[in-house]
Amino acid sequence: MNRAAIFVAGALSGALALGLVLVGWDTQVAVAPAPSPAAVVQPVPAVATQPGLAVEASPPADLPAPVARRAGPETPSLPPPAVVAVPPSQPELAELPVDAAAPPTSEAPLPALSLIVPVEGIVAAQLSDTFTDARGEGRVHDAIDIMAPTGTPVLAVAGGRIVKLFNSKPGGLTIYQFDATEAVAFYYAHLDRYADGVAEGQAVKQGDLIGYVGFTGNASPDGPHLHFAIMVLGPEKNWWQGAAINPFPYLRAAPPR
Repeated sequence: MNRAAIFVAGALSGALALGLVLVGWDTQVAVAPAPSPAAVVQPVPAVATQPGLAVEASPPADLPAPVARRAGPETPSLPPPAVVAVPPSQPELAELPVDAAAPPTSEAPLPALSLIVPVEGIVAAQLSDTFTDARGEGRVHDAIDIMAPTGTPVLAVAGGRIVKLFNSKPGGLTIYQFDATEAVAFYYAHLDRYADGVAEGQAVKQGDLIGYVGFTGNASPDGPHLHFAIMVLGPEKNWWQGAAINPFPYLRAAPPR
């Protein structure tokens, strides 16, 4: 074999060997599969928060409207609270002075009233005007006191309706009565006891027996009397609210019985 043939055979053998080496290296390279669309994780934007504050998640914007509403927190819509006038509780009233149910006022309209003296056996000439007498803690009386022995009958000064029977620390046994037109309330305090059968809601006529003079509440046993007040009612007609007016001119004009 001449040199040319040997050279060609060697070149062919070298090319064949190089091809085999390249093929072997290519089979050892691992090719990572491309990720599927479902495996791609989208980045979540960070939410800036302040320390101590809770962050409330919002429903995704791409949800349908009904789903988005269910996903978010629901806030029920409540109607506004109704405003109802409620009388004071028993302990609150018990701490009120008996003559502080309403302050006197010169602006209160003076109703036309025809009254009798509400204590049996007492005539108008025996009455004293104690309406503006001073009381403890800078208070004024706002009523008149009709002195009489314990057990003396107490009479309804006018026709109307008994709206409240009440027992308080300052007033003792008391009666609140509205007149027939519900323009004013009459207040009888320090009673020894109620007359038999007297009840809230009961209609009374002028002169009806409703109780007896005593010294219950903060009255002195040495001076039993009827504490009597008149209060002009407001439009709410609450038995515990009203503007006090002086009973003395009305009782002073009462006819003899």
